[in-house]
Amino acid sequence: MVSIIPERYEAVINRIKRSAQAVNRLPSDIRLVVVTKGQPLERIRAVIQAGARHLGENYAEEGVEKLKALNGPPGVEWHMIGHVQSRKARLVCAYYDWVHSTDSLKLAQRLDRFGLESGRRLSVLLECNVSGEESKYGFPAWQDDQWEELSEIVMPLLLCSSLDVRGLMTMAPYAIDPEAARPYFRRLRLLRDFLARKFPQVDWAELSMGMSADFETAIEEGATIVRIGEAILGPRPT
Repeated sequence: MVSIIPERYEAVINRIKRSAQAVNRLPSDIRLVVVTKGQPLERIRAVIQAGARHLGENYAEEGVEKLKALNGPPGVEWHMIGHVQSRKARLVCAYYDWVHSTDSLKLAQRLDRFGLESGRRLSVLLECNVSGEESKYGFPAWQDDQWEELSEIVMPLLLCSSLDVRGLMTMAPYAIDPEAARPYFRRLRLLRDFLARKFPQVDWAELSMGMSADFETAIEEGATIVRIGEAILGPRPT
């Protein structure tokens, strides 16, 4: 498995390029986060050597263990993409560069507090539930009439001085056909545009959406960050 990771990584990079060019976007505007959840260190080392500079983890402690075992590495940014319990906020703030899953004002304020204590700044994305699935985390945003209420929650969140709000994140419902995810990706983009009009002082450039099964559709709908694991690293060992 390890020997073919560079080839798989390059194949995904090329798919990102083709998807971006098909809709007249610059491939350089799309960031690939390689999801390392449950993956052994040798696979992670292989993808870093292949050129990966953004790694995503779902569980705070697992990511920190890997980061320490890999001794950094320099030039690599770590993205927290899974749900963050409030009691894990200090750990996340200490070791991660990005938090995609900021899903409550309470969590944002805790991250801000620990960021101020440590002198660190975090890039954060607001996780939004645009599908209405009860199993999904995120600010409720699947109906247009929820967006005004969301903007009222966002207002004090933007006052967190150690957090840089960079955009939004979502997870589309699982489907075999990637086209089924398109309405949810489009809704997130429209929500971003709504918030950008409400709060023009914030740079809402980033849209984190799309995974191994549907990232090309996400790119067509405006994704700037795609989160891809098994298409590069293979199935997670049991």
